[in-house]
Amino acid sequence: MILFPAIDLKNNKCVRLIQGDFNQQKVYDIKPSEVAKRFETDGAAYLHVVDLDATQDINKNQLDTIKTIRSSINIPIQVGGGVRTLERAKSLLDIGINRVIIGTSAIENFDFLTELSRFYPNQVIVSIDAKNGLVATKGWTEVTQVKAIDLCKKLELIGIKTIVYTDIAKDGMLMGPNFNDYEMLKKNTSLDIIASGGIASLSDLERLNRIGLYGAIIGKAIYENKFTLKEALACLQNASFHV
Repeated sequence: MILFPAIDLKNNKCVRLIQGDFNQQKVYDIKPSEVAKRFETDGAAYLHVVDLDATQDINKNQLDTIKTIRSSINIPIQVGGGVRTLERAKSLLDIGINRVIIGTSAIENFDFLTELSRFYPNQVIVSIDAKNGLVATKGWTEVTQVKAIDLCKKLELIGIKTIVYTDIAKDGMLMGPNFNDYEMLKKNTSLDIIASGGIASLSDLERLNRIGLYGAIIGKAIYENKFTLKEALACLQNASFHV
């Protein structure tokens, strides 16, 4: 299982939100590029970046900060936040971002998602943010009537291979992920699933690994010193020896 340390950007700073609420955020007074370099030094194989400003207003995207992060490290980067047009996706891929993450557009403009995945096969990930099993959009501010599992089935049909799945109720709470949802998705789809939200301990990572997930995003647990990235990587490496 790949670990994706996360950098959430707002006003060009690292922040963490609680349950996706922009009014409940903690700013970590560290330069994002320095955080990225530390993650790479500690052994990260991939970096996960979200442009929170762009989720609210695409014209307020933090492309310059993302460029600085890209130039500061050598490992692959996936970026989400406000990727609702071909131009926005292209602007990220053109600066060397390896994969773009599509959220709201997967619901509101499925034709766009289909076109984008055709233009950039294997470089498009869909982020499914769910509340009580229903997909949320617009930076988690609106909950639709679309079931997450139904969206997954549609994604498979157009060739999407990878999703990030977040249970909003778990995100930023450090109370453990929604294991039931991950087990259900793993059993009923062929997608590569990246878990996001609620991971608080090494035992959480071990359990997600046992489910057979493709990856897990770790954010607040690292920033709040619940465990280090080095400890997390060692934990998974040790677990692999016991399979």
